[in-house]
Amino acid sequence: MLRKISKWINKKIQKIRSKHFFHEYGYKLKNFDIEPYGLMEYAQWLHPYETEKEITKQLLQFYEQYIPKDSFAIDIGAHTGDTTVPMAVVAGSKGLVLGLEPNPYVFKILERNAQLNKNLAQIIPLCCAATSENGTFEFNYSDASFCNGGFLSKIQTKPHHHSHKLTVKGINLSTYLNENMKAYLPKLSFIKIDTEGYDKDVLLSLTNIITTYHPIIMSECYKRLTKEERFSLFNVFEDFGSYKLFKLDDNRHVSTIHISSGEMMLSEPHFNFVALPE
Repeated sequence: MLRKISKWINKKIQKIRSKHFFHEYGYKLKNFDIEPYGLMEYAQWLHPYETEKEITKQLLQFYEQYIPKDSFAIDIGAHTGDTTVPMAVVAGSKGLVLGLEPNPYVFKILERNAQLNKNLAQIIPLCCAATSENGTFEFNYSDASFCNGGFLSKIQTKPHHHSHKLTVKGINLSTYLNENMKAYLPKLSFIKIDTEGYDKDVLLSLTNIITTYHPIIMSECYKRLTKEERFSLFNVFEDFGSYKLFKLDDNRHVSTIHISSGEMMLSEPHFNFVALPE
C-alpha cells in the first residue's frame, strides 16, 4: 500500500513539473503476444501525461476490416505510434504505413516503434505535419514537455488552454506522396487523421489523392469545433462525392448510425467516424 501511495505521489509531482518545466522523456518496451500475429514490441512513452497504450486482438481486428494485407496506409497525427503499429502489423511486412508526427519529442518514440517488429510490419516515420503548403508552423501544447496539442490556432474556439508553443515542420502531403510514394499509391487503402480539429484542412490538402484512390478514411469530430466547423467537415466528404460517414463507438466498432447530414455532426461533443467509399 505504501509503495502504491509513493508511486501515485511521484507521478503527481512529475505531472506538475512537466506542466510548467520542459523535460524530455524516454520510453519502456512492452510486449504483446497476439494470435495469429505472434509476439510484438511497443515503445511506451514515459511522459506522465501519456496514457498507457495496449495493442489488443480487438484493435487489430478493427483495422483488419479496412487495411488489406500488403496494402498502403497513412497515419496522420501518429503520436507515438499507438495506431501506426497495429495498422502496420495488419498490413504486414510487405505492406507499408506512413506515419506523420510533427512534434520532435514525440517523434523520437514513433521512430523507435518504426524500428521494432521488422518481421511483422513496415513503417516509414516522418517528422512533419500535413499542411496545405511546405513551411514551418506554430503548434500549441497543454504542457511544457509537449505531450498533447496541435495546430490549434486554426480552430475558431479560443482560448484552447494550450499555451506552450512549438515550431514544427509542415509539408504538402499530396505533393510528397506523388513525388516519393508513387509505387505505393495504387495500394492506398486507409488514411487515419487525428489532428485536434485540423482534420478538415488535412482532407482538403489531400483532395486529389482521395478522389483518385478512394481510401477508407478514419477521422474525428473534435470537441472544440464550432457548429460551423462541424458542418464544414461534413461538407468536405459531400464534395468528395462518393463517401458515407458512420460514427464509431468507444470500442471502435462501426456504428449503425449513418451520419447523413451536417446536423448529425452535432450529436456529441467529440467522436470518431469512418468514411467509407461507395
